[in-house]
Amino acid sequence: MSRAPIELTAEQRFRQAFQRLKEGKTEVVERGAPVSQNNVAKEAGCDPSALRKERFPSLVREIQAYVEIQGQQQSSKRQEKLQQRRSRADLATQLEEIAAQRDSAQSQLLSAHRRIVELTAELKAARNESSGQSAAPIQLGRER
Repeated sequence: MSRAPIELTAEQRFRQAFQRLKEGKTEVVERGAPVSQNNVAKEAGCDPSALRKERFPSLVREIQAYVEIQGQQQSSKRQEKLQQRRSRADLATQLEEIAAQRDSAQSQLLSAHRRIVELTAELKAARNESSGQSAAPIQLGRER
């Protein structure tokens, strides 16, 4: 007993094509093609003019609603990415400022350390002079 293939109506073919486009599992149009009335008709194997609002008003409304919702979601995703870029740029600027502050603080610390070593050497020399001893040369740098 052989079964004859079930003939689909035009609307059923359009709905199946619409579903394939939404899922990204197209058979006729290229993968990743955006959902539109024209692409639904092409995916269904029909001329784009075959999918008319007068003949399939509910399907066309569904397609239009889907396209509008996807457009809004794309817009919000785009805004999110822009916000992330701004945030990354702000963080990069903040990192540069902090690095500059660190470098400045490190420079001041090294200058202060050098001045302490110099003053310590002067103090030892002054003490040695007052006690009548000749001052031994003091090496700058790390003290023992």
